[in-house]
Amino acid sequence: MKLVTAGQMRAIEAAAFASGVTQPDLMETAGRAVAQAVRDRLGGARAQRILLLVGGGNNGGDGLVAARYLHDEGADVRVYLLAPRSDSDANYAAVQHRDIEVVSLTAEDAARTIAQDLVRTDAVIDAILGIGAARPLEGVVAATMDALAHRRCLLFAVDTPTGVNADTGEVDPHAAMTDVTLALGYSKLGLNLLPGSAAAGEVEVLDIGLDPLLGADIDVEMATADWARQVLPERPLVSNKGTFGRVLVVAGSENYVGAATLSCLGALRAGAGLVTVASRSMVRTAVAAQLPEVTFLPLPEDGNDIAANAGDVVLQALPAYDVLLIGPGLGQSPGAQALVRGLLTAPVIADVPVVADADALNALAKVPGWHEHLTCRAVLTPHPGELSRLAHSTIRDIQGDRLDTARDCASSWGQVLVLKGAQTVVADRTGAALISPFANAALATAGTGDVLAGCIAGLQAQGVEPFLAAGLGVYLHGASGELYADDFGPSGLLASELGAGIAMAAASLRRGE
Repeated sequence: MKLVTAGQMRAIEAAAFASGVTQPDLMETAGRAVAQAVRDRLGGARAQRILLLVGGGNNGGDGLVAARYLHDEGADVRVYLLAPRSDSDANYAAVQHRDIEVVSLTAEDAARTIAQDLVRTDAVIDAILGIGAARPLEGVVAATMDALAHRRCLLFAVDTPTGVNADTGEVDPHAAMTDVTLALGYSKLGLNLLPGSAAAGEVEVLDIGLDPLLGADIDVEMATADWARQVLPERPLVSNKGTFGRVLVVAGSENYVGAATLSCLGALRAGAGLVTVASRSMVRTAVAAQLPEVTFLPLPEDGNDIAANAGDVVLQALPAYDVLLIGPGLGQSPGAQALVRGLLTAPVIADVPVVADADALNALAKVPGWHEHLTCRAVLTPHPGELSRLAHSTIRDIQGDRLDTARDCASSWGQVLVLKGAQTVVADRTGAALISPFANAALATAGTGDVLAGCIAGLQAQGVEPFLAAGLGVYLHGASGELYADDFGPSGLLASELGAGIAMAAASLRRGE
C-alpha cells in the first residue's frame, strides 16, 4: 500500500486535472465513495442518524457530497458548518435543496450543541480539514473536536482526521481518536506513523478514480499482508536443504550465549535449509542443547577471547554459504571487534549478502567513516541506540523523524537499513522505504531482535533480495508478535516463542489469510 505526503497527493490531483479530470468530478467520486464506506460499516444508511462536520475547503466539499448520498439512501443527516460555505457552492446548494438540516457552529455553542446531538447519533463524519491541517487547532474546530471525546458512536474521518498531520503523524491535543479513517486515493504517511496511526484508527483506502500511473513514483509503502504474500519465497515440492539456502551465523559470547540460538531459530523458522554457527566452544555447547538442527564452525580461541585468525576461518568456509549473519550477542571484546571489521571489509565478501546486527554495528560505529570501508552488500538492523552511534546523532532526533532518518542513512551508506521499534522502518539506498504495520509492546523484550536478524538472513538465503527480505522479515516477525498478543496480551512474550509464530504467519499468508 503506497503512502503519500500531502504535497505528493496534491501533485497527483494536479496531474489528474491536467489530464482532463475536473475537480467537481473528483469531489463527486470521493464523496460518493465516503458515503458508501460509511453505509457499509453501519450495515445500511436507512434510519441511521449521521452528523457531518464540514469545514470550508475541499475536504468539506467531499463531506457535503457524502451527506447528499447518505440522505438519498434514507439516513437522517444533519450538517454542522464550522466555516462559511459560499451560496455558489454547488454541493452546498444541493444539500440545501434537499432540506438537509444545516447548522453553523461557533466556538461558544459547539460543545453544547454537539454534546446534545451525540446522544442519539449513530455516526459522525469528520470532513473539516483533511490533509490541510498544519497549524494548532483552535476556536470552533478545537471546541468541536473536544466535544467528540465522549461520544459513543462511530467517528469517521475523511482523508485525514482533524488534528493529525498528514505528513508527520503529529497529533494535536484537541484531536479526537477516530474509529475509521477513509483515505481518498492513497493512504497518507501520517496515518501510518505514531502517534498519528493510533489517532487514525482503522485506515480504509477508497478508490476515487485516479489513474494508478500518477502514483508510480511513490516509493514509500506500508508492508501489508498482500505485499508480504507477493514477496514470500516459493517452496517447491521437489527440493532439498540446498534449495532453500545456507546461512552462516557469527554470533554469541560468554555474556550473550542465547543470542546465537535465537538468531539460528529465526533463520530456520524463516525457511533456510541449513544454518551453521561460527562461534566459541561455550556458545556451540549452548546452541546444541537448544537446536540440534544447527551445524557448527568452531572459531579458534585465545584465552577468553576470539583468536586473531578467526576471520580467516570464516572466510575459508564462506563460499559454501549463501548469506552471512554477524553480530548478535558477539560482544565487544578486542577479538570480536577485529573479527567484525576484518570480515566486513574483506574484498572476498563483496559477493556475499550480509546481515549486520547488534555488536557488529557497535564495532563498526567505533571506526571513523566506517561505511566507506565496507566491501559487502549489507542489511543493517539497528535499534535507535545503535543507529545513534552509527550516525553520530541522538536517539531523540532519530525517533522524532524515523522515516527520513532511515532513508537518509541508507542512502548515505549505500546499504539497506532496518530501524527497529514500533512501526519498524526499512529503507533502501535508492530512497525506497517500507513501514511495518505493527506496534506491539509484547516484542519489547530481550532477544526479539536476534530472531529478526536470523529471519532476514533466512529469507535472503532463499533468494529474496536484501530490501524485500528485510521488509518481509520485519512483517513476519511483527505478525508473529501479534499472534502471541492475541492470545496472551502485550506482555510475557519470550523471544524463543517468536520462531513458531514466524512459520505460522508465513503459512497464513500462503493460505491467503
